[in-house]
Amino acid sequence: MAAQEEHSELDEKFESVYNKFKLHFYQETFARFANREASLTTVEAFAMEAIYALGSPTVHEFADFMRISSSNAAYKIGSLIRKGYVTKVQSTSDGREYHLQPTQKYLDYYNISSSYIHDVMDRIKRRFSDDDLTLLEDILGVMGEELMPEVALPAPAGAEG
Repeated sequence: MAAQEEHSELDEKFESVYNKFKLHFYQETFARFANREASLTTVEAFAMEAIYALGSPTVHEFADFMRISSSNAAYKIGSLIRKGYVTKVQSTSDGREYHLQPTQKYLDYYNISSSYIHDVMDRIKRRFSDDDLTLLEDILGVMGEELMPEVALPAPAGAEG
């Protein structure tokens, strides 16, 4: 029984941390809307986060990942291009293919959440021992590589596979 309670508390703490990251992003995003600095719809913001995380996907790769039709993806991408959040860059290996790349305008928008992640990570590094940090790194590695197979991301640039 104690193990179940412990796991339940672990679940709650993990969900609380995840929610705090989301809520911080929402707070900052809404503050920008109040100042008319942001012009992305909710769906467009999700699309841009996927494009950024996928690391310069083609429209087809983006559509496949998001589980939408290529025509629906092309429509969403067109809107993001018009708003200045993404560009299409012709592939150097296949001239028929175009890769989606976030613009500086999006990177400035994205910095809302990434800067908070960096702040929290700096606090973690100051708070915990090197052994604790190594364990956390190992746990996060296992989570990302083994326990979340539904979300396949490309390897980071320069990573060996």
